[in-house]
Amino acid sequence: MADLVPYHDRDGFIWFNGRLSPWREANLHVLSHALHYGSAVFEGERAYGGEIYKLNEHTERLFESARVLEFEVPYTVEKINTACREVVTANNLVDCYVRPIAWRGSEQMGVAAQHTKVHVAVAAWDWGSYFPMEERLKGIRICSAKYRRPDPATAPSKAKAAGLYMICTIEKHRAERLGFADALMLDYRGYVAECTGANVFLIKDGVIHTPTPDCFLDGITRRTVIGLAEKRGYEVITRVIKPDELASFSECFITGTAAEVTPVSAIDDIEYKPGTICETLLADYMAEVQPNKTEVAAE
Repeated sequence: MADLVPYHDRDGFIWFNGRLSPWREANLHVLSHALHYGSAVFEGERAYGGEIYKLNEHTERLFESARVLEFEVPYTVEKINTACREVVTANNLVDCYVRPIAWRGSEQMGVAAQHTKVHVAVAAWDWGSYFPMEERLKGIRICSAKYRRPDPATAPSKAKAAGLYMICTIEKHRAERLGFADALMLDYRGYVAECTGANVFLIKDGVIHTPTPDCFLDGITRRTVIGLAEKRGYEVITRVIKPDELASFSECFITGTAAEVTPVSAIDDIEYKPGTICETLLADYMAEVQPNKTEVAAE
């Protein structure tokens, strides 16, 4: 893409190990443990009107993910919260994406990493809708993935860890090559799990169904949308969903910090028609995340 602006070559500031650094100087060594062995955890957050939505929940999950990977973030939750806000302000951003990350450094190379230093950085940039708005409103098309979410006995599935996203990148690329916007992944048992970076919801007879998050992240946006749906009086059932059930649902949507609430118009050759529930929850979520929000009147 000729107009692509590389992320390493931008103006602005990144919070790096305790201080704001010029964007281009926030670098790590090529022999960092995280690069070779995936020993990094991160968060994806959005600021709306200059306020980062559910910032503390995201920061606490960052710390928990680090604990799962058996390293300690060398700052307090409050310090990272402050760093996230500082980065948004320093870069003169209002509506933006925020990315905190913690990783093992270059002091030790090999599988063992007990003597590595843990580094932390926070970046923020202007990033609009994860999917083009015109595509989002009519519903995106997704395909079935080949890779599956791993058994919790084989991978730290409850951590938002960098290494777990390798198969997501592979599947996202494959979906885009085939003309789809994303891919739906099954879990290690063959049940419906999630998309490459978002949780999934399906609707039948006015009832919302969503997979049990026992081997993938129970997303912060996922929990928010469940709360909004229940506030509206919709029944939400969390359960095992088998692939052969997909054709029995009438509506589908996905949720995530990047995706927000995005209707789905098709999974492979199964078509859905975004309807009242999708539209209502999309509107409710956007009202929820806006600062100084007002209640959305029930239809």
